[in-house]
Amino acid sequence: MPDIDPDQDLDLSLLNEIADGSDEFIVESIDMFVEQTPDMLKAVSDLIAQKEWLNAGLAAHKIKATLGFFGMLETQSLIQQVELACKAGGQNPYEIIVKFNKAKANIATNTATLIRLREETQAKL
Repeated sequence: MPDIDPDQDLDLSLLNEIADGSDEFIVESIDMFVEQTPDMLKAVSDLIAQKEWLNAGLAAHKIKATLGFFGMLETQSLIQQVELACKAGGQNPYEIIVKFNKAKANIATNTATLIRLREETQAKL
């Protein structure tokens, strides 16, 4: 398993518990995250840019469970704040964008770590 910076918002305990020793499950789970998350983030970003607040909130909601699965609790909280602020009508767009950009940066860092983990795990198969 790659080293995870202690300050990084990534805890793979739940993934490992659910995988119950199955390296295939870990690889498949990471593959799904890497494939689906960029599209979900782009959807939220596009909807925020278009000021379609309710739809942006609904799109942000879809990301939360995935983040929890990978132990990205700080990022999950940021996405939830974005979701709620959007659903409330986007009263402070600047704050929404700042929080969303922080979440995207966290996800980018975590994705790089997850890709390294996937490669290491796949090498064992």
